[in-house]
Amino acid sequence: MISEKMSQMLNEQYNKEVYSANLYLSMCSYFLDRDLDGFANYFKVQSQEELLHAEKQFDYIHEVDGKITMMAIDAPPVEFDSIEDCFEQTLAHEKLVTKSIYGLVKQALEEGDFATHTFLQWFITEQVEEEASVKALLMKLRMIGDNSSALYLLNDELLKRQLAPEA
Repeated sequence: MISEKMSQMLNEQYNKEVYSANLYLSMCSYFLDRDLDGFANYFKVQSQEELLHAEKQFDYIHEVDGKITMMAIDAPPVEFDSIEDCFEQTLAHEKLVTKSIYGLVKQALEEGDFATHTFLQWFITEQVEEEASVKALLMKLRMIGDNSSALYLLNDELLKRQLAPEA
C-alpha cells in the first residue's frame, strides 16, 4: 500500500504521460500536414510510448492498492514555428517529465517506499534515453540547416522507427 501523497503524485504523473502522448500526436499532425511522414512517424511512436508509460503507472497504482484519478488534460499546442522548434519543445518537455519523475523518486525515498522507488528506476533510465535521443536529433537538424536533401534523408531515417517492445 502506498501513501496518499505518493498515490496523488503518481496520478499526476500518469496524467502528465497522457498529456505527453497528446503533445506528440499534435506534433505528428503538424508533420503530416507538411508531408514529412518520417517526422510524423517519429512523433506517433513517441505518443505510443507515452501511453505505454501511462499504462505502466496505471497498473502499478492498482497493484499497490492506490486509486487512479482521471484529471483534465490540457490541450497541447497545434502550431509550431519550425521542425527545430518541435524538437526544442520536445526536449524542454522531456526535461520537465524527468524533473517530475525525480520528484517522485525523492518522495519515495523520504517515505521509505522502496517498492515505488524500484518501480521508478525504469522511468529514470527511460528519461535519460529520451533526452539523449531528442538532443541527437536536434543536433542533426542544426547541422542540416536549410539543406533539403539532408532533411529528406533524415525524414527517411525517421520513417523506419518502430515502437520498441520494451516500451
